[in-house]
Amino acid sequence: MQTFFELIQNFINEFNQIGTYILIFTLLPTGIFLTVWFRFLQLRHVKHTVKVICGKYDDPSDPGDVSHFKALTTALSATVGVGNIAGVALAIKLGGPGAIFWMWLVALLGMMTKFAECTLGIKYREKLDDNSSSGGPMYYIEEAFGKFSKKLGKLLGTFFAIAFVFLAFDVGNLIQSNTVAETLVVSYGIPKLVTGIILSVTLFAVIIGGVRRIGDVTSKLMPLMTILYVSCALLVIVLHIGHIPEVFGLIFSDAFTGTSAVGGFVGSTFVIALRMGVSRGLFSNEAGLGSAPIAHAAAKTHEPVREGLVASVGPFIDTIVICTMTAFVILVSDVWHTAPADLQGAPLTVAGFQAGLSPFGLGSLASHIVNLGIVLFAFSTIIGWSYYGERALTYLFGTKPVFAYRVLQCGATILGSLFAVEFVWALGDTLMVFTTVPNLLAILILLGVITKEVKSYFERMKDA
Repeated sequence: MQTFFELIQNFINEFNQIGTYILIFTLLPTGIFLTVWFRFLQLRHVKHTVKVICGKYDDPSDPGDVSHFKALTTALSATVGVGNIAGVALAIKLGGPGAIFWMWLVALLGMMTKFAECTLGIKYREKLDDNSSSGGPMYYIEEAFGKFSKKLGKLLGTFFAIAFVFLAFDVGNLIQSNTVAETLVVSYGIPKLVTGIILSVTLFAVIIGGVRRIGDVTSKLMPLMTILYVSCALLVIVLHIGHIPEVFGLIFSDAFTGTSAVGGFVGSTFVIALRMGVSRGLFSNEAGLGSAPIAHAAAKTHEPVREGLVASVGPFIDTIVICTMTAFVILVSDVWHTAPADLQGAPLTVAGFQAGLSPFGLGSLASHIVNLGIVLFAFSTIIGWSYYGERALTYLFGTKPVFAYRVLQCGATILGSLFAVEFVWALGDTLMVFTTVPNLLAILILLGVITKEVKSYFERMKDA
């Protein structure tokens, strides 16, 4: 007879067989609808958005905890992770170069989804006992479904918050810390326990200061790690600049025709390229998942639309900039179809850097570049998701359990470093479906509110 745990694990494994398709067929249509409804707003107001991010509208007297820029870097710190290195490589290996085209499309649509959810994050945020701001889908889900029944609104808001607390430990911590520990023990022989302790102590030093310290750290860490990784990738791309036209040709042609098996390449069809590109894009930039509104709800502003515009930049930076850098390294170096079939994920990215730099005597740097990217991206994800879980917990129980929660998060980094549990990965996939669906439904229910806010804001903003 199966134990209760085995029953749960079997349910999760079965559910995850369709979970990816649930995400694709909810997130993608929502992104298309919002983009059309708001007439490509995410592209029409780029100049104004840049002004906001650069601080033109920052006002210390506005409600909130951190600047627009720090809210963006906090959200990006949680979004930019191992998937930008390993996930992109997997998409290309299984779906071919055409998967990148679909990732770009998903990012474009995701910009609008993230605009909508983060606008609501500011609109329905609340002030806590400690005078900090707290917002996110749990608040506007309660508001949206409360239109039908207050009990239903509270129930779904609570459901979302509970799922997000578990996600913060799962996807946001255990998986990330385990990836870092595995990387460092394999590459440099650093014991997993040592990695776990260092991660734990460093994390505690950051999150004990709350969102203001998190904002201070991510505002420096996020640009630094992005510049370092992108610069290294650009070096490979520049050294193989002559292959760029061919790479673009592959991406666009393969997007609609698929690629036949070549050498060690697994091979793909149009359907596989579409599925891998869409799923990797959705998982990478997290648009619609409900994570970013929690970070952006801390922004110092009285204008929900203003912060929504800032948030819309997230998928562009995450997918169109960072993911594209990884993709181009793999494609210009030609390892996407010359590498052995079992070489996938981060090792394929390492192979791309190695093949791209070796002709110039720099191949030995490849593993260090990718390893540094994994460590920085994963640790920043832990920081961001720790804050997400904290705010979800606050929605449920108030501010009293926050300190204990922070201690538990630090303990989880040690646990994750030591053990890799397959169940943890599977549970994360399931929880993402459970948070995304109510979040998207709430956005659509509150579409009239968003539309009213957009109209009001741009009527008042002459430089937009």
